Amino acid sequence: MRHIPLLIIGGGIGGMATGLALAQAGFETHIIEQAQEFTEIGAGIQIAPNAMRVLDSLGVLDAVSEVAVRPRNVVFMHSETGRHLTTIDFGAAFRERYGHPYSVLHRSDLLDVLLTACREHPKVTLENNRQVVDVEDHTTTAVVRFADGDSYRTDALIGADGLRSPTRRLFSDDQPFTEAFVAYRGALPMSEINVPVEPDDEIIWLGPHKHLVQYPIRRGELYNQVAVFRSFRYTPDIEHTDQWGGPEELDQAFSTSCEQVRDYIKLFNRSRRWPLYDREPLDNWTRGRITLLGDAAHPVFPYLAQGACQAIEDAECLARQMAKAGGDIGDAFAAYQAERIPRTTMVQRVVRGWGHVWHADGDVVPALRDRVFGLRTADDYTDLDWLYQPFAA
Repeated sequence: MRHIPLLIIGGGIGGMATGLALAQAGFETHIIEQAQEFTEIGAGIQIAPNAMRVLDSLGVLDAVSEVAVRPRNVVFMHSETGRHLTTIDFGAAFRERYGHPYSVLHRSDLLDVLLTACREHPKVTLENNRQVVDVEDHTTTAVVRFADGDSYRTDALIGADGLRSPTRRLFSDDQPFTEAFVAYRGALPMSEINVPVEPDDEIIWLGPHKHLVQYPIRRGELYNQVAVFRSFRYTPDIEHTDQWGGPEELDQAFSTSCEQVRDYIKLFNRSRRWPLYDREPLDNWTRGRITLLGDAAHPVFPYLAQGACQAIEDAECLARQMAKAGGDIGDAFAAYQAERIPRTTMVQRVVRGWGHVWHADGDVVPALRDRVFGLRTADDYTDLDWLYQPFAA
């Protein structure tokens, strides 16, 4: 059985950021990934100032900026009427307030930046094609067993293994939770888009039981779209099938939208759908020498674009606490979760609430939402401070 001092399960954005942060703090780090290659599935990703701040501290901000787009604004529109609801100005006042810009980019571009930095760091070891079948807590060590019969023993294990994390089973037998929403994602070359778009803004169209997000990525060469809607075919007995949330429901959900939105929906590739899930917050992520990180610890719906951002925050916090504890795993893991659990729990709860506000139907909640949105100015950042401003560690 091979001994690994510090092992990370999961080579996605959270795992890669954690490996880099720990290596820069002086720790030998080994990252394993079940896929044949380190890759991200999907298209666009939004990185807010709270995560850009961490990427800056990791020394990869310039590389991220080379492949990212900084939108001028995020503009909220009503999907049914086409009416403008509100705008958030991402300009100089926003950057001065939070210290970093709001950026959008391709998920694979962000992972490639982190992967390159990890490959170049002498303290990071990367290993693909390692399918974990069991994780064991041995109090002062942990054991990871693989499908090919191999095993690793480690002094510190970080489960960054996603929504359906095998590592999380040590802490809870809970299951991912869905509100029956499904996403369709895709990015097209700007040259292939035959409908009007705003190449310098992020646009969010809100409507009953649905929304559409649009923004440019990859230096403005691609236009990313995400359409989200509630499936009314969903029932628990067909949850793990493709019998709900199909392309016909996508078209039906947006059939009442304004003509401009309907034209955008026609651009979507219908070959893959993403059911949206989160989980109930946990009050403990740590057991012996094992802890959780990112979606394994706190999966979140995408309505405030904080999934990857919170994983990146986790990475910085864990590395900082490891350095502060002088490598004492027990103390570092305890301090890490004590700092992170209150924040990630709040993010999960607030995101769920925003989803209900965004997708509300009826006469009262949408009218109140639209009125509140209409009263704010583009440079009113009051409701973003809790999320984007630096917080005391």
